[in-house]
Amino acid sequence: MRTRNLVLLLLLSSQTFAQTPSLLPFKKYPFPTGLTAAAVGSNIAWALDEEGRRNVYVTTGPAFIPRQLTSYTEDDGQEITSLSLSPDGQWVVFVRGGDHGANWDDDLPVNPAGDTQPFKVQLAVAPFSGGPVKYLSEGDDPVISPDSKEVAFIKGDQAWSAPLDGSTPAKNLFTTRGKVGSLQWSPDGRQLLFVAGRSDHSVIGIYSKGSPGLKWIAPSFNRDEMPRWSPDGRLIVFVRRPGSGGAPDSLLVSRPQPWSIYIADTSGAAPALLWKAPATPRGSYPATDGGANLHWAAGNHIVFLSYHDGWPHLYSIDAGGGHETLLTPGNFMCEHIIMSPDRRRLLFSANAGPDALDIERRHAATVSVDHPDMQVLTPGDGLEWTPTLTGDGSTWLFISATAQRPPLPAVLKDNKIRLLGADKLANYPTTLVIPRQVTFRSEDGVTVHADLFLPPNTNTRLPAIVFVHGGPSRQMLLGWHYSDYYSNAYASNQYLASLGFIVLSVNYRLGIGYGYEFHKPAAAGAAGASEYRDIHAAGLWLKKQKFVDTSRIGIYGGSYGGYLTALALAKDSRIFAAGVDFHGVHDWTVQGNTTTGKEKYEKAPDFDAAQKVAWLSSPVSSINTWHSPVLIIQGDDDRNVRFNQSVDLIQRLEKKGIPYETLMIVDDTHHWMKFSNAVKVYGAAADYFVKKFLR
Repeated sequence: MRTRNLVLLLLLSSQTFAQTPSLLPFKKYPFPTGLTAAAVGSNIAWALDEEGRRNVYVTTGPAFIPRQLTSYTEDDGQEITSLSLSPDGQWVVFVRGGDHGANWDDDLPVNPAGDTQPFKVQLAVAPFSGGPVKYLSEGDDPVISPDSKEVAFIKGDQAWSAPLDGSTPAKNLFTTRGKVGSLQWSPDGRQLLFVAGRSDHSVIGIYSKGSPGLKWIAPSFNRDEMPRWSPDGRLIVFVRRPGSGGAPDSLLVSRPQPWSIYIADTSGAAPALLWKAPATPRGSYPATDGGANLHWAAGNHIVFLSYHDGWPHLYSIDAGGGHETLLTPGNFMCEHIIMSPDRRRLLFSANAGPDALDIERRHAATVSVDHPDMQVLTPGDGLEWTPTLTGDGSTWLFISATAQRPPLPAVLKDNKIRLLGADKLANYPTTLVIPRQVTFRSEDGVTVHADLFLPPNTNTRLPAIVFVHGGPSRQMLLGWHYSDYYSNAYASNQYLASLGFIVLSVNYRLGIGYGYEFHKPAAAGAAGASEYRDIHAAGLWLKKQKFVDTSRIGIYGGSYGGYLTALALAKDSRIFAAGVDFHGVHDWTVQGNTTTGKEKYEKAPDFDAAQKVAWLSSPVSSINTWHSPVLIIQGDDDRNVRFNQSVDLIQRLEKKGIPYETLMIVDDTHHWMKFSNAVKVYGAAADYFVKKFLR
């Protein structure tokens, strides 16, 4: 009888396993990027990733009916970036290939499909009206000339150009020492601004058509960067930061990172200091999207972003001098910043609005370049980002999502959001849960924000999973994310909730969205891992909830989230019973900043102490208290975290007898460029938690 009951139980169990729903439906959402508009008229374009098939779409107002321009049909891992329209709106330019979210080698071929001849990173162009795609050259970072006839770009760290119609081959414009970047055409299209990065300094130059030589603007021993033309092309505004060098200073003490804004003319006269950042930690060069976001706006106004009031805000100052004006006061951040075609307004994303929960969202916003009249264009419980404006100034555009609807391009008409390509979501699941904001305090008093995904039935105690985002300068939102990598995570969290897991997505310190002190905390990362206290607090918070089975709390995350996952398993196996570590850092002494200067005779005064702190901040230093099982996942073409970080950890786990499983993806990168690989790795993570906590 006991044998019969056991057989029956096994049969029922196997049926239950077979009925586990697949991740695939949750991952089959389109993801738009690169929304852009022509300088005149109402032509717009965007890229759309549909299950790994990445294509360019275009449309024209006022009807704005989407039309697919390219016809790539394979899930081959080739991303589309640097999408732009010629000023007249007649040409679409983009870069195909590479991994432009990488820390290194972003312009090298990516080959997760295993082709015998990898696709090289190439500059492509197609007529807006339709027609075949032409590859003009290998290259990256294109900028189109004002007359819509030519495109300049970077190839082999030098400046090249090609006619947009592909009538003649691409040619090298000039060759200089260092790595050339930041190309920008003059208003008349006769000159090209650039920056030559030369290791410990950088210099701004001008290339002039027909001239046998280059002109250098205010050369110095500093890092000069982000040059911008004045509207008349006679002046240049740029950012200046100190060059590298000097006696080694303390590695464990945070110091202000100075920067200034200068104006120079093209005659070679000495530059004039326009604005100098306060010599405070908050006044340091901003470490959020776009850095200083420098622009020369209408009315002779220079606009920029600074963190010196404690939030990443927009400022304006007259090019002739004076005091800066704060354009965006309030406790929120600005990112994805561009100028309107007439240069009179700034368009940006902000975690601001009339709802207290807007700090956990993004909305499209705008402000004048000369006075603080900020307007949130899209209030409500949705999420909107990367706003732009058609060249004729008639229509606001952005990418729109909600907690339950994946992102799509949208237009704003009569204060109503109209999606472009809504039919793409016809078969997407409509049963997603709406995450809730929760807050709790870490042991040292820091308020931590998190998004809670609750399955429909919480009448019984359920297993719970802590999700830890990467970056770490990121913020998870109460809905779909503007990054494809974190939209993967959002879909994964929704899938886990559908399986019966409670998911707590933690916005730990070092992340953005909550002010400077949260973003730049003391003793964080390799200098002490203070941010781990927020992850520890998340585990303790879950243990206090009546709907959580405290014996079944797991943790997972990627990149920096993989690091904190490994640290949690190493330090707190009593809280976290299992984990999944996606390409995490495990030893800061190998991949951390404390290795800087090892080859020098002269060392930082606290070099040895910093090395010790970096070691103690690393998961591998606590391997003796690591008991929980783990699944380790990484692609071996990772260009953000060294692959040997996982190889090394596995050898240590093996030696200590700690249970582990692995999943290695050949030739894919940190960002799972191949759709099928993203499905595989996130599906494997969910299966691992099902196996550990539900079976």
